[in-house]
Amino acid sequence: MNDIRFALRQLRKSPAFTLVAVLTLALGIGLNTTIFSLINDLFLRGLPFKEPSRVVHLDNSDKARDLVDVGISAPRYQLYRDGQTIFDGLAAENSFAFTLTGLGDPVQIFGGRLTSNYFDVLGVRPILGRSFLPEEEESADVALVAKNFWQKRLGGDPNVIGRSITLDGTPHTIIGVLPNMPATWFGANPIAEVWTTKPFQIPGFSYEQMMRGAFFLRVVGRLKPGMTVQQARAALPSLEQSYRAQYPNKIDSALTTMLRTLPEDVTRNFRAGFVTLFAAVSFVLLIACSNVANLLLVRFSGRRREVALRMAIGASRTSILRLFVFESLLVSVIGGAVGAFVAWHLVPLVPRMASNFLPLETETATSLSIPVLLFAIGLSILTGLLMGIYPALQGSNADLVNGLKEGGRGTSGSVRQQRFRKILVGAQVALSVTLLAGAALLITSFIRLSQQNIGFRSQNLWTGAVTLPTSQYPDPASRQRFVEQTLHELRRVSGLESATISGDIPLVGFSRYLYARSDRDVPPVEERAIAPGHEVAPGYFKTWGVPLLAGREFNEHDTADGQKVCLISQAGAKQVYPGENPIGKSLLLAGVPWEIAGIVGDVRSVRVAEAPGMEFYRPWVQKNFPLVNIAVRSNLKVDAVTRLVQSALTKVNPGLAIAAPQTMDAVVAQTLGQARLMMWLLGIFAGVALLLASIGIYGAVAYTVEQRTGEIGVRMALGAQTRDVLSLVVNQGMKPVVSGLALGIIATFALGWLIAAQLYQVSAYDPVLLGGATVLLAATALMACLLPARRATLVDPIQALRSE
Repeated sequence: MNDIRFALRQLRKSPAFTLVAVLTLALGIGLNTTIFSLINDLFLRGLPFKEPSRVVHLDNSDKARDLVDVGISAPRYQLYRDGQTIFDGLAAENSFAFTLTGLGDPVQIFGGRLTSNYFDVLGVRPILGRSFLPEEEESADVALVAKNFWQKRLGGDPNVIGRSITLDGTPHTIIGVLPNMPATWFGANPIAEVWTTKPFQIPGFSYEQMMRGAFFLRVVGRLKPGMTVQQARAALPSLEQSYRAQYPNKIDSALTTMLRTLPEDVTRNFRAGFVTLFAAVSFVLLIACSNVANLLLVRFSGRRREVALRMAIGASRTSILRLFVFESLLVSVIGGAVGAFVAWHLVPLVPRMASNFLPLETETATSLSIPVLLFAIGLSILTGLLMGIYPALQGSNADLVNGLKEGGRGTSGSVRQQRFRKILVGAQVALSVTLLAGAALLITSFIRLSQQNIGFRSQNLWTGAVTLPTSQYPDPASRQRFVEQTLHELRRVSGLESATISGDIPLVGFSRYLYARSDRDVPPVEERAIAPGHEVAPGYFKTWGVPLLAGREFNEHDTADGQKVCLISQAGAKQVYPGENPIGKSLLLAGVPWEIAGIVGDVRSVRVAEAPGMEFYRPWVQKNFPLVNIAVRSNLKVDAVTRLVQSALTKVNPGLAIAAPQTMDAVVAQTLGQARLMMWLLGIFAGVALLLASIGIYGAVAYTVEQRTGEIGVRMALGAQTRDVLSLVVNQGMKPVVSGLALGIIATFALGWLIAAQLYQVSAYDPVLLGGATVLLAATALMACLLPARRATLVDPIQALRSE
């Protein structure tokens, strides 16, 4: 107990050292625990399904046509289901948005149309009622609801089974209540609440159109016991060949089926980014620990005379060892406690920052990972323990006579200790320059990405989606009347500058269509190019701010029975009609010829990072579907615009509701969300690393200067000039820095692959950015050396010699 009290007194005597060491460990532990807790929630916490590692997700790809991770078509699913021998069950989901009425104001809710065995394949059992029956798959109007829906919308009614809810104007009988599905399964937002049957029905599509090979199903399968993922992948080519042989001219005949386990599938879009964060935050913890280790070594090496005195008056080596270890452990324990406090406050912040693109429910914030916290604290305690034992053993084995002879003369420790401290400083610098280079690359990448011309004016642009019930709007003509009535009501509302309607909106969702030039040999269906297509109402290009570059816009002469016309993007015109004027020519879209009436500006409708390509626009009156997206330009706030649009919509049809009202600024920000989060976090980590490295270098040099005051005084008394002292101190401080910089540059090149996929128009080996990071760290290290070096030049030789 006396040793602990003495260790506390020693720490109180050196408040600057104690504060720096504790805050250094606290930062390392706090940041590590925060990021690892998030990684634990995203990657390590299992999905709440039965044996999720046996459940796989199937999707299609065709790199030649730039198709990646698209859904499975109905005919392909049915052939796979009936012909496979690798799954216990194969199930499909058609994601859907329903309009719920009869429970207050109309509201849009999200869910899906499922095959009857969908939740059986996932291994999810209803907490009330039952799941779907096979005979209900094609025609029954039945529904399963999530626990949240049951509790919030139905008041937790104990008699919910058998109760009726109205979805899209059709009564559905509730047959079961399911546990809440995880956000990691259904995406970041929104969360699914209701599921029905009839998965092979697409509103606005006939059965014949749907069976052409349109890919819209999310297919999952449960592997048979003993079947590995590798064996399942090896069996897929034979199923693909069977599909191509039986359906040679389907839209998806040339597509290749991919297979992934659920844990891999739900996290793969942001796995690379978090691997980078994992490495970065690990570097920060290592820097923090090496920093504290260096400070402890310098501190303890200056106490050799104290150790010699204690041993001379009878202290045992064990007591000396205990003295040093208790002091270092106290630093580690206090740093761990402060780090836990920091982590407790930081852990909920990252999910709030990232909830719009990471699959995390904002209501259930990421929890503090106790194992991660204990690991980080344990590492800091281990650092303190080793750094206490090492100098204590060396000091206790030292020559007592020489130790006592040192008297007041400062010492910087043994040659071995000095070498070890230099290694620690070099390691800090190497890790820091790697982090700084990574942060510089990501920041530059994000700036270039955010400066891209997305092709439309997102400012003051509000959007909201409406699903039209097919029972009320069964055909294009009825949907055209709805658009005319809605736009008429919207244009009468004061405060709304302009309004339009389209089938989709950029960066959120789009449909792809096969196309080909009709004035040349038309390739087979399975070999035709594919591009995003949009159905737009009058005022679309004005409201969205997309310029007309050539030809004309749609007008009143473009009627349902008239000549079918379309507009194409500038990039599409250059790609499909190089060196030609495409206006007046015919483009084959989904097998139907459409005359090109004009060319419009390019819009990045798929991803901000994806260069514009071929896109086409068709008039709503000539082609439309039951999903409507309203766009309004207004200076009012989102809630105010939503109320105005809902009021106008109610005048047209009081049974309709708006889903996902938002601004396009928010949509653009969301698409850049992961890049922005990575930039901020890595930038923060790099800043912390730079600060810690600077503190470590400054602390080591300052302590060395303090301990060598007598030597410096002797040098100055013998004629050493100010520049000689500066050169002596700076050279000694910068040698490990230069070595660390060299190692850091090598490590940066070696780790370039880790960050390359996350960069936009920036090379992972950009010499300017890597050089800038190196110069910044070198300059910071030089300043950290110059400050104590400058203080060394102010030493009074007389006072220094007198102290000797």
